[in-house]
Amino acid sequence: MYRYDEFDHALVKERVAEFADQVARRASGALTEDEFKPLRLMNGVYLQLHAYMLRVAVPYGVMNGAQMRRLAHIARTYDKGYGHFTTRTNIQFNWPALTDLPAILSDLAEVEMHAIQTSGNCIRNVTTDVFAGATADELEDPRPWCEILRQWSTIHPEFSFLPRKFKIAVIASETDRAAIRTHDVGLQIVKGEDGGTAFRVFVGGGQGRLPHIAQEIATVPAEDLLAYLTAIVRAWNLEGRRDNIHKARIKILVASLGIDAFREKVDAHFATLRREALAIPQDEADRIKAYFAPPAFADLPRVSAPFDRAVLADPDFARFSRNNVRPHKQAGYASVIISLKPLDGVPGDITDAQMEVVADLAERYAFDEVRAAYEQNLVLPHVRLDDTPSLWRELLAAGLGTPNADLVTDIIACPGLDYCSLANARSIPVAQALSKQLADLDYQERVGPVRINMSGCINACGHHHVGHIGVLGVDRKGEEYYQITVGGSPDEQAALGEIVGRSLPADEVPGAITRALDRYLDIRTDGERFIDTVRRTGAEPFREAIYAPFSNPEVADVAA
Repeated sequence: MYRYDEFDHALVKERVAEFADQVARRASGALTEDEFKPLRLMNGVYLQLHAYMLRVAVPYGVMNGAQMRRLAHIARTYDKGYGHFTTRTNIQFNWPALTDLPAILSDLAEVEMHAIQTSGNCIRNVTTDVFAGATADELEDPRPWCEILRQWSTIHPEFSFLPRKFKIAVIASETDRAAIRTHDVGLQIVKGEDGGTAFRVFVGGGQGRLPHIAQEIATVPAEDLLAYLTAIVRAWNLEGRRDNIHKARIKILVASLGIDAFREKVDAHFATLRREALAIPQDEADRIKAYFAPPAFADLPRVSAPFDRAVLADPDFARFSRNNVRPHKQAGYASVIISLKPLDGVPGDITDAQMEVVADLAERYAFDEVRAAYEQNLVLPHVRLDDTPSLWRELLAAGLGTPNADLVTDIIACPGLDYCSLANARSIPVAQALSKQLADLDYQERVGPVRINMSGCINACGHHHVGHIGVLGVDRKGEEYYQITVGGSPDEQAALGEIVGRSLPADEVPGAITRALDRYLDIRTDGERFIDTVRRTGAEPFREAIYAPFSNPEVADVAA
């Protein structure tokens, strides 16, 4: 795990002191809210419906026990006893008092955490595969590259006031577990022509009002990565629209120019850069990579007798092992998913007491490491198979043992209108109702892996566009309705979902989605996942199932 160097410590300390002065001036009335807004956004502070919200950075999703305990302390001391993990692997606190924010940031700095560049028109938190360094299918651990990008992009003098926010994700395997094609820039580590590390570069992805899947623009060797990224961001920074917030993202520039014309502009900037000035010194690269060296794994057999005995003896543990335990590249180990999606719970929420438990479990079972996942869950990346039965029992006792990872109740959802000033509709109650409707675990396993994503507005913080089933809250004459899409995917076959028909009131959404899942069970072929069936049949069978109760198509059309 990366540790701050002297530059990080100095930067964060100076920023905390600076923001404390700004908060004091806002509290005294010396700054208006309009004057304060750009200052707070630079420090991860939003003004939501009911209170300020603080978004804390968790770079590439990696934390240790001390950091998790500090988050628990903040939730307990300054908030209402919980936090909310997001699809960018950050954590949000929804109820801090304005005057407490400097103390919170100071408390975070003591454990090498901050909220810099978690908001505003800048390069945001870099994300990656939650199983990085643990999965057998990666070419190399992508986290050192994420750290290099973090250092490159933090308070970048040229890119601190971009047309809009800018998001980067990095993977190192053919299987995309970080949704890189939904990002402004997505990077996939590959072998270059010389056998060294290179990067496939995808550009122009994004969701929101005008969703786009990123297009591949180039493959660049590792030594040119920072120069090429500089050229991309520079091209957009200079030519991206600033007159319309809805058309300011790089995806709009790429789509309007076309990928070939945009590539020409990037190449022109790339040609003028002093690449040697942007090359990563080998000793610095080696220093950073050393922080991500594998932990001291024991030499264990691949098969674990305690694990196998527990699977045979306890059907509940067997279910947990099927759904929440993932293979590890090291014999005798596994990665364990901690679901933050309990029955009728709020997706991504975790209490202060649960954070304390996770911190303790990470220290005892996982080499003091816990990770936040794109799916709004947590992962203990390196757990002995022998220890998983004991770990599971402790998770159960803490309300963290729900065995639903990647199943239909593992719902991704934004906070919606319960918190967000931008939302048109609530997400949380609909996600809770759907979770309750689909609670039967035998049914969930029969359905298999399905990604349901829910957003409370078109800004798509719940990534509904790329859900296998997407749910978008909309406002219809002051009432909350929900539009359903089918066939989206965030992975290596990334696709945007297709709108299947008119929007539905909240109480009809769980039944509609259940009918779509039942239709899948009726028409799937052997071994076919939900998304495979949608790709084979198209959306029509699911549209028919969703709107089956409406016998008069003309009435349904009028209501659209």
